[in-house]
Amino acid sequence: MSRFEVATEFGNFLGDTRIRLLEAIAEHGSISRAARHVPLSYKAAWDAVDTMNNLADQALVERATGGRQGGGTRLTDYGRRVIAMFRAVEREYQIAFDRLSQQLGGPDDSVEACQRLLRRMNLRISARNQFACSVTGLREGVVDYEVYLRMDAETNLVAIITRQSAEDLGLRIGSEVVALVKASCVLLTTDRDLRTSARNQLWGTVSRIHEGPVNAEVVVALGAGKHVTAVVTEESVQTLGLALGTPAGALIKSSDIILSVIG
Repeated sequence: MSRFEVATEFGNFLGDTRIRLLEAIAEHGSISRAARHVPLSYKAAWDAVDTMNNLADQALVERATGGRQGGGTRLTDYGRRVIAMFRAVEREYQIAFDRLSQQLGGPDDSVEACQRLLRRMNLRISARNQFACSVTGLREGVVDYEVYLRMDAETNLVAIITRQSAEDLGLRIGSEVVALVKASCVLLTTDRDLRTSARNQLWGTVSRIHEGPVNAEVVVALGAGKHVTAVVTEESVQTLGLALGTPAGALIKSSDIILSVIG
């Protein structure tokens, strides 16, 4: 069977693995059990959920509270609709692929070779933070552009890019873009009164900490299913007193945001 994926300029958004993860979350109500079912590591499962939630118009997965085990993870109604749509399109895709293979098949069949080429041409990026945004304002400077972005009703970002980049991307009010930020470029603070030059301050609560021998990956839940990930030293985690549920702010310089245009 040919694999169907929903991919964009900034990488894979939905594929068989992620859809099976969503289906397993709906069945088990727990991301740890869902990850074992797929199978995926617990961290990889949460990374996939964070990416999907950040890029979707609405949250696909959300934390549930209460219950016999004190809570879990649940699929939203929007997530269920996304799964249904994906599976429907997947069936139509397979029918079309089979028909095309019959028409072009033979010893020199190039259908699968063409498909492999298209997969290789997909852009993969290492930026952990990917936020779907719309352009709400543009401020033209001599060399740079300030680009004002809306991530959701409560969250806005400002990016600074070169004039040439703005022209190449064809940015205008209402453009849909993806804001990309490397986790190493995100600074964390617990002090709301901190004076900083970072234009972007995203506040939320620490939802996960993956500790390592030197650095730690800290995920901050922003609300509405959105998350931001930072990589900081273990010493910083201790100094800031970061723990699950700790209020924290993610500081991002405008110049550290890379923009990619959708469509």
